[in-house]
Amino acid sequence: MKIIIKSAKIIDSKSPFHNQTVDLLIADGLIEKIGVSLPNDDAEVVRFEDLHVSQGWFDSSVSLGEPGYEDRETIANGLNVAAKSGFTSIGLQPNSLPIIDNQSQVSFVKNKANGFATEIFPIGALTKASEGKDMAELFDMKNAGAIAFGDYNKSIDNANILKIALQYVQDFDGLVIAYSQDPNIKGNGVANEGIVSTRLGLKGIPNLAEELQISRNLFLLEYTGGKLHIPTISTAKSVELIREAKAKGLNVTCSASVHHLVLTDEKLDGFDTRFKVTPPLRTEVDRQALLNGVADGTIDTITSDHNPIDIEFKKMEFDTAKNGTIGLESAFGALLTVLPLETVIAKLTSARAIFGLENNTIEEGAKANLTLFTPEHKSAFTKENILSKSKNSAFLGTEIKGSVYGILNQNQLVTK
Repeated sequence: MKIIIKSAKIIDSKSPFHNQTVDLLIADGLIEKIGVSLPNDDAEVVRFEDLHVSQGWFDSSVSLGEPGYEDRETIANGLNVAAKSGFTSIGLQPNSLPIIDNQSQVSFVKNKANGFATEIFPIGALTKASEGKDMAELFDMKNAGAIAFGDYNKSIDNANILKIALQYVQDFDGLVIAYSQDPNIKGNGVANEGIVSTRLGLKGIPNLAEELQISRNLFLLEYTGGKLHIPTISTAKSVELIREAKAKGLNVTCSASVHHLVLTDEKLDGFDTRFKVTPPLRTEVDRQALLNGVADGTIDTITSDHNPIDIEFKKMEFDTAKNGTIGLESAFGALLTVLPLETVIAKLTSARAIFGLENNTIEEGAKANLTLFTPEHKSAFTKENILSKSKNSAFLGTEIKGSVYGILNQNQLVTK
């Protein structure tokens, strides 16, 4: 297949064509030629208004549903959503039914993803059935294609299990993911502990629940060595703790979610369960600290933390509704309202290095793993923009900036 992308501005700081407007000739999945006014050479011509092209985006935390929760999302539709949202690859969380905690489950989801433009990279559960009691078959899952190990949105109460896991995975250069929220301090909390939760009469989750667990996990990392990734941090103190750990030389990375970078707990005033997420939306002070952490490199990557939830588990009283929001479709546009374009692109591509995946710089001879977009378009995010089966988006009605045209990956072009 031959494709020529016309008049595209390259956004890739590692590319010799960074910030240049050029044509890209793609042949059999490789970038054959980059230049100005290239001849079409019988290739399929791709043109879009104000077209920009970057390395393909990777989202390190995506939940789908299949197997077991196909009513929330299937792998096939989820990958189509990801592609049209600009993501050429996703890290698939293990919170299906059954939990992805062995090599056969890893192989199952990888096989289901064959033939799609967007690639799946499974994250295996750290403990069997994500129950926090016994370590799962980490090495077997690594051999089957798992890129990291963690129990989605569950802290490991038993510090010894996390210690052993950090030691064990060093034999095969594995990565441990440690979601950090002390369940005992969280208790029955459903929202950030503060002025808003007090005003609304909602049980609060103090920042301490996250910060204490992060402190413990960093102490364990300092003792064991190895690699640790702390996902979706949400407080100013968490940013500070990780900044200090990096200064000490610990091999720790972290992410923040799009909704924590854009929204605050003030959104809870209407008791709208679309804004019930874990960790909870925090204050403006925390949000600004997260943005500063992105700017100075403390926060390594940004995730949509896409988590489809059945409507019957969201249309409930706030206390009993499930946590989670979808986020793939709105991720790029929401981020552009709070961060510069080059920062957004850098943080949507940086997780590939963290998770040991190949980076595809935009240069001649490289694999064509590309995202196509414009940063200028402004619009309101509506239900018509949602391609997921579940519609539980925290960004409905929000003004976003920019628009994704599609992706080119796996020798396939997918556009809206």
